[in-house]
Amino acid sequence: MTTGGRIAQKRKEQGLSQEALGDRLGVSRQAIYKWESDSALPEIDKLIALSRLFGVSVGWLLGVEEPPPEDAGDTEGTAPETADGELTPAQLKMVEEIVKRYTAALPKPLSIRRRRLFKLGIAVGSLCLVGILYSLFGRLDQLNQQYNTLQNNLFQVQSGVDSQMGSVSNRVEEILKAQNSLVADYGAEIASADLAANQVTFSVRAVPKTYTQGMTVEFIADGGAGEPVRVAGEPGADGAFAAALTCPLSDDLSISAILIQPDGTRSTQLLDQFQGLYSASLPTVDVMNYGSGDLLGLQADQSGLVTLPEVYVTVRPSSDGGKEPIGQAEIAAVQVGLFLDKALVTWLDPCEQPEHFHGEYGGESFYHLPEGVRATLTKDTDQLQFAAVVTDPYGRQAVYSDIPYILSDGALTWPDSSDISDHNPANWDYGQ
Repeated sequence: MTTGGRIAQKRKEQGLSQEALGDRLGVSRQAIYKWESDSALPEIDKLIALSRLFGVSVGWLLGVEEPPPEDAGDTEGTAPETADGELTPAQLKMVEEIVKRYTAALPKPLSIRRRRLFKLGIAVGSLCLVGILYSLFGRLDQLNQQYNTLQNNLFQVQSGVDSQMGSVSNRVEEILKAQNSLVADYGAEIASADLAANQVTFSVRAVPKTYTQGMTVEFIADGGAGEPVRVAGEPGADGAFAAALTCPLSDDLSISAILIQPDGTRSTQLLDQFQGLYSASLPTVDVMNYGSGDLLGLQADQSGLVTLPEVYVTVRPSSDGGKEPIGQAEIAAVQVGLFLDKALVTWLDPCEQPEHFHGEYGGESFYHLPEGVRATLTKDTDQLQFAAVVTDPYGRQAVYSDIPYILSDGALTWPDSSDISDHNPANWDYGQ
């Protein structure tokens, strides 16, 4: 069994969800998912915390030693601490084993006197061995500290070099841009947004590096879909051309200035690019499913058909405030469904918090999938997942999903890696 499998096993034995385990360890549910799917290994402090929580040793979690007997008592997965200079029980056990093997090799029978001498010799040898081991452990600890110090110094040197190289590279890039720029000064800032109309207005300006009498400037906004939006710049007393440029809200907007000479020659200068403005204006939620136990390990028949147990799904708003001054829309409606490769299998019904869900779930809405719903995964790349379709007051929609399940060796499991960042409704089939 892998480290991830051992963590999942102990979590289930203690009746903890991934979110509950993450709360106890101070990490996210996604971190627990990565540990249990063996795509990441917990840091040493988290391994120690897991061993104490589960009552097993770190070595057992890592798969390098067998678990202790059930009646061994609660060791919290760690060796007891000792005072400075004393040996731990594990070290004493090792010394005893060495002495035991030494005495077993002695010729027998021995006289009482010789036995006493041998016992004295063994005692003296044991004390010497203890001293040697203590000195050795101290030396190893010093070497380990020196190694860590050297490693930290190397890391600091490397970070410093990387920082300097990055600074030089950025400076060279800025110089090249300035040399090749058609404008001496420019600006493109978000002035306002109208979410109801799905529009954003930019305040744009450009000062041509070389001005020619009769020159005009046209500003253009390209969102990657449809015709670009154009507006003529108004000349100012300071040699700048300025305008208010209103265009559809998009996740990939490029703002450019076109310098038009009196003879009709046109030159284009990119002013700025804006990423993720549309997505940031949509309401966002977190989706999490709770089955009769985890869906992990749920068996499929030979055709890949799986029959799901009763499942509850929670949806919780996760507002980040949007990007100023656009802001983020409110949630008008939420639908939760079970999807197979982003195609709807069935919608879930809204419900009250189930009685067996203990604790407070502030701001979360619950949705219910009855036992017996079926889905067929015919390929190991098919993904079964729960997702929420969120609609804002202006009719705009986004889709947010939980970690998907795939079929491996006839049972549901998580993929080694998953991407739940596709929120575009155009990529989901639910009968829009």
